[in-house]
Amino acid sequence: MSSLVYDSRPCELGEGALWHPERGQLFWFDILGRRLLSQDANGALAWQMTERCSAAGWVDHDTLLIASETALFRFDLPTGERTDLVAMEADNPETRSNDGRADPWGGFWASTMGLEAEKGQGAIYRYYEGELRQLFDGLTIPNAICFGRDFAHYADTDESKIYRVALDGDGWPEAEPELFLDLEPEGLNPDGAVIDADGTLWVALWGAGKVAAYAPDGTFLRAVDTGAPHNTCPAFGGAGLRTLFVTSALEGLDAPRREAFPHSGMVLSEPDVATGRAEPAVVLD
Repeated sequence: MSSLVYDSRPCELGEGALWHPERGQLFWFDILGRRLLSQDANGALAWQMTERCSAAGWVDHDTLLIASETALFRFDLPTGERTDLVAMEADNPETRSNDGRADPWGGFWASTMGLEAEKGQGAIYRYYEGELRQLFDGLTIPNAICFGRDFAHYADTDESKIYRVALDGDGWPEAEPELFLDLEPEGLNPDGAVIDADGTLWVALWGAGKVAAYAPDGTFLRAVDTGAPHNTCPAFGGAGLRTLFVTSALEGLDAPRREAFPHSGMVLSEPDVATGRAEPAVVLD
């Protein structure tokens, strides 16, 4: 059984689902359409961007931090004003931002990748206390950035592997990443991910039409069938953070498959799946 349609606007490459806990509002990106999307009680909302953007964290009620193909920037929702904070691969026109999420220390992790997913052209960065530092490089499609109390996960979708890395008291990696899940034998491609209140990892599976849940020890628990083959990023939100929202993509689907899966590219939702955790704010000042 497929998930419910939360927002029916199709995105060629929907990404970056973020539930803003103060606003009680979901935000996400249409990367290739260069749009930030949302909806409220009055209906659909959209902000047109000047470049490809893909991930965000919330700073305060009216402000997001957004990762784009050239920078991390502060974005004022009421006015649409952009204030750049730091350049991120601005000198490389062959890459763009991809995944990203705020960490429990008020930092923000963001990944980059080649425009055509070129091998080894991706990296993961952390922005913290005004500094952008590269953490990992040599990746192809860095995804699944999410956090426990003292560790981070990330994936390389191209390798079908999810890693875990221990973090120190300031949220910086303090050890080499370790393999957490190898999904290659199952032919699964991990995309965006989030960790719920029980420590369960929920990961969108590109190409599989599912979001899968794994216990802290890596044991498979269950999967939610979304009805859209190319799922990209999950987020918990809604009342009690009990609804699982999932962005999806039309990209990579030929005409027959687009017709067969009419909800592709839309934001889908599944109520009463699990209890999420409120995303921490990004601390800029």
